[in-house]
Amino acid sequence: MGHPNRRDLGLLLLRVGTGAVLAAHGTQKLFGWFGGGGIDGTTKAMEAMGFHPGRGSAVAAGLGEAGGGALLALGLATPAAGAAAAGAMTGAVAVHAPAGFFAQGGGYEYPAFLGFVAAAIGVTGAGRYSLDHATGHVLDRRWVVATAFLGTAIAAATVVNRRADDQAATRASEEEPEPGAA
Repeated sequence: MGHPNRRDLGLLLLRVGTGAVLAAHGTQKLFGWFGGGGIDGTTKAMEAMGFHPGRGSAVAAGLGEAGGGALLALGLATPAAGAAAAGAMTGAVAVHAPAGFFAQGGGYEYPAFLGFVAAAIGVTGAGRYSLDHATGHVLDRRWVVATAFLGTAIAAATVVNRRADDQAATRASEEEPEPGAA
């Protein structure tokens, strides 16, 4: 027996590490594990961040992170998993963008990194040490990559743009002078 394929071993480590981090964050949102707010707390946070409806946004973010992360770690449906996690991170980047790039200032560095890694794994594939490989790549086909990333890009753009429009409308209504005010 030869040496293990370093590329496949590297993909395994990257998938499991990134997937576990994403899954942990998602379970905070969905179940309140690891000190998270659960659905109710995440719903309130999503509404405060300008995502409406808050509950739907909380569930979508939690599933994108927990589900996408778990599937990435397992190497199952890797294109869909990477796209889902990257889509969830797009929303997080939008929230943190006003604070700049670096995480120590509240910026978007960390969610952007997680999103790029998830996307890269989704595009590259899970490698030999994965459930995708064990199942003959039934859920890891070229059309799945294209469909998953296109669908996620459209959904993420819709959500982020709707949030931006809502925030702009709120700012405009707050700046309007009251009728009769001089």
